[in-house]
Amino acid sequence: MPALVEIIVVRAHVPRMTLDELFEQKGDVAKAVLEELEKVLITSILVTSILFSVMGTHSLNCSFLIAAQRLQLASVYKGEAEKVLMVKKAEAEAEAKYLSGVGVAKQRQAITDGLRENIVNFSNTVSGTSAKEVMDLIMVTQYFDTIKELGNSSKNTTVFIPHGPGHVRDVTDQIRNGMMEASSNLVGN
Repeated sequence: MPALVEIIVVRAHVPRMTLDELFEQKGDVAKAVLEELEKVLITSILVTSILFSVMGTHSLNCSFLIAAQRLQLASVYKGEAEKVLMVKKAEAEAEAKYLSGVGVAKQRQAITDGLRENIVNFSNTVSGTSAKEVMDLIMVTQYFDTIKELGNSSKNTTVFIPHGPGHVRDVTDQIRNGMMEASSNLVGN
């Protein structure tokens, strides 16, 4: 009879508690059992340890399994977040490169427009000069400015530049041809 009372009291209290509460309040469970047993007989009971049935052990293992599943799910979410960050970073880099290209194209167009305007103004101001002669003068000036900048730059230690009267003419021809191609592309569009 006392064992039956003990089982009934334990089963009445334990299902309302979490596992942590059960370990923290095992004295309260013992007190409840003692109160019920005092009604039947006078004795002293001390709960010293808690043993689980096979079902109790199984439910504890399920708790660990649930925790492991949550950790696994958290790692999946973390991986997905890292993937999204990588994709967004790549998209931002692509957009930055595109905008940089647009900026370079606008800069070159502004240079071309400025040169064209300078050539027309110089040809109109100084009589007897052709647009080709003005362009040659601008190109030679640009060529020498570039050489000067390369010489003044502390980052460059050695630069090989073909230099001579014929090379200046080659550079001028290359730039002029490039500008003509750019102008023809603008007219074609």
